[in-house]
Amino acid sequence: MEKDSVNKVYTPFPIPPAPADLRPPPPLEGKHEEQRLQVLAHFQKEDYALPDVEKDPSLMEAEKFWLTNDCILRYLRATKWDTQGAIKRLEDTLRWRREFGFHGLITPEHVEPEGMTGKEICFGSDTGRRPALYMFPSRQNTDESIRQVHYATFMLERTIDLAGPGVENVALFINYGEKSNYKSPSLSMSRNVLNILQTHYPERLGRAYIINIPWLLNAFFKVIMPLVDPVTRDKVRFNPKVVEEGLVDADKLMSAGGWGGSVEFEYVHEKYWPAFIELCKTTREEQMARWRALGGHIGIDEWSIKGGVTPKEPEAEVATQAAENPA
Repeated sequence: MEKDSVNKVYTPFPIPPAPADLRPPPPLEGKHEEQRLQVLAHFQKEDYALPDVEKDPSLMEAEKFWLTNDCILRYLRATKWDTQGAIKRLEDTLRWRREFGFHGLITPEHVEPEGMTGKEICFGSDTGRRPALYMFPSRQNTDESIRQVHYATFMLERTIDLAGPGVENVALFINYGEKSNYKSPSLSMSRNVLNILQTHYPERLGRAYIINIPWLLNAFFKVIMPLVDPVTRDKVRFNPKVVEEGLVDADKLMSAGGWGGSVEFEYVHEKYWPAFIELCKTTREEQMARWRALGGHIGIDEWSIKGGVTPKEPEAEVATQAAENPA
């Protein structure tokens, strides 16, 4: 994290460490475990081929890495434990990720023109250790295009990469307070992004905090929010006092824009972007290395991929100490 002589911050925070007593999620039991195993077995078949794909239907390494145990569970929960429904949605997302450009087109170089003004910034976390993605619509710097959607998904993917052990979702901080000639996105663009988030990123939104909403956009949200599923709608907070309500620690929150944080962050693209991309690249490489060391197959726990350490139980700790210090 880079600071200057007046203590301004220009680069993102590293991943917050997991509490020492944090434990991995407990294993499933009963019917839900059977359903998880059914979905896992479907994708682990030796002759598995992604349906409706003519070219290279076998899963790529990046797709196997994406198909974690936790990913399967997110889709099972999103389909209310409908095994075939979860399989279909997973396969729909795998095809969409190929067609949308995640395996070649959507690179840092491709989306960087969209990020020149800092309209989306990954920085800090909330009290749930969810990495925070700030959005400043007033900093819109390009005409409406598919690249804007590419950039939005790229930033979401990178923010997810920075979620530490035991964290599956992100926190969005959306601030409409800055004045500009910003033009609201079209309803069709908003619906497209909303559809992508709800269809291909189930259970990835932890919280969305939205402040300084002008009356025109307030009316716009009244049109959009009924299209959002009830579970997601409950995660959206309008004009919250995030520090006073204990949602975010002040020392992990930007001071600009009325959020109430204490961090003097300034967006300078030449400082932030390279540091952000390098942090994400290093984190991704470390996670991929752990995944390969664990066998490089479908269904590995994200806790292990992210470097989570399972604390020893008190009995095991006593036994270990006794073995190391015999009488």
